[in-house]
Amino acid sequence: MGDSYIYKNQKKLRWGYTTGTCAAAASLAAAVMLLGGRRTEQVAITTPKGIGLDLEVEDISMGQAFVSCGVRKDAGDDPDVTDGLTVYSRITVCGERDICKSGFYEYKNDQFCLRLVGGVGVGTVTKDGLSCEVGKAAINPVPRQMIFRQVADQCMEYGFKGFLQIEISVPGAVEVAKRTFNSKLGIQGGISILGTSGMVEPMSESALLETIRLELRQKVLAGYERVIIAPGNYGEAFLEHSLGIGLDQAVKCSNFIGSTIDMAVEEGVKALFLVGHGGKLLKLAAGIMNTHSSVADGRMEILAAYGAACGAGCSLVNLILDAITVDEGLRLLETREGLREQVMERIMERITEHLKQRAAGRLDIQALVFTNERGILGMTPGASGMLARLKANQ
Repeated sequence: MGDSYIYKNQKKLRWGYTTGTCAAAASLAAAVMLLGGRRTEQVAITTPKGIGLDLEVEDISMGQAFVSCGVRKDAGDDPDVTDGLTVYSRITVCGERDICKSGFYEYKNDQFCLRLVGGVGVGTVTKDGLSCEVGKAAINPVPRQMIFRQVADQCMEYGFKGFLQIEISVPGAVEVAKRTFNSKLGIQGGISILGTSGMVEPMSESALLETIRLELRQKVLAGYERVIIAPGNYGEAFLEHSLGIGLDQAVKCSNFIGSTIDMAVEEGVKALFLVGHGGKLLKLAAGIMNTHSSVADGRMEILAAYGAACGAGCSLVNLILDAITVDEGLRLLETREGLREQVMERIMERITEHLKQRAAGRLDIQALVFTNERGILGMTPGASGMLARLKANQ
C-alpha cells in the first residue's frame, strides 16, 4: 500500500509505523524463512488500524536452527527519536530444556509454544504502573499480540510442533533511549516496543499524554497523595532552586494543564500543586487549559483587561497590549504603585475558579505563578499550606 497522509494545522503530513509493527513484520519474515526455508525480502502486514503495509526486510542471517532479520522504523513526518532504527527479530528452534526460563511472554497451544524476550536495545521494566510486568522486556500488549499472531500463523501454516524463542532487539536504541522519558518511567536499558494502532500519527499528542498519565499513576503507586505538576523546565528549576522541593514528587505536564487535571482525577491523585511560569499560567485566568501558543495566547489581553479593571488608564492598557513578554507587561503595571499586586490578586482569583471548575471537587488543586525575573507573582488561597506539607513530606 502507498503512503497515508493526514492534514494538521494546514499541513499535509505522512503517517509512519510503530516499533511494534516493525517487530511483528520482522518476526513474520523470520518465521517464514525459518519454517518455510525460503528467503524473504519483503512482507505484507496489516496493522491493528487496518492499514496494510509492504515492508522491506533487512540484514537477513539464516542458520540451521535460527533466522534473524530486521525492519527499519519509519516515523513518517512525526519527530520520533526512534525514526530510522532497525528492529530485529531472531527466532530460534529450541528444545524444552534450552528455551528461556524467566522474563518471557508466552503463547502456547497443544502443538507449539512461543516465548518472547527482549534483546539489546529493548528496555527492561523496573517500576509498577506500566502495561508490562516488572522484570520483563518493555514490549507492550498490542505489539506482543501482533508478534505472536504472525509467528503462530506460520507455525500452523507449516505444521510446526515444538518450541520457538523470539528475541526482539533494537541495537541502535541504547543511546536513543537516553533522549526519552523511559528511565523516569522505569524502563531501563533501551526503548519500549510500542503501538496500539500499529501506525504513527504525525504530530500526535497521544504519546505525551500517555507518558503524563503513567507518571501520575506511578506517583500514586509510590504512595504520593499530593503530586506537583509543572509545565516545563522553568517550573522544575523553580521548584528545586527557589522552593527547595525535590523533583521526585513532580510530573512535567507540558502544556496540557486541563488534561493533566482530568488524568490525575482518573488515577486517584488526591491533590495537585501546579507550579509554572507566568508565560504559561496567566492563560488559566481566561480558562485556557492547553497553554501552547498554537492553541491560544491571550497573555497581554489578560494583563490589560485586569489592569483596566483595577484602574489603569487607556494609554497604559494599550502599552500592555503591545508588550511582547509577561515581564514587560508586568513592568508596565509597576509604573503605577500597587497596580501589579492588585492585578495579580484578581488574576489568581480567576485562576482559582477555573482550576476548581476543572477539578470538579474531585481533588484539591492549588497553584503558584512566578517569573524568573520577579519570583513569585501570586498563589491560590491554599497554596502556602500545601507547599508546607510537600516540604514536610520530603
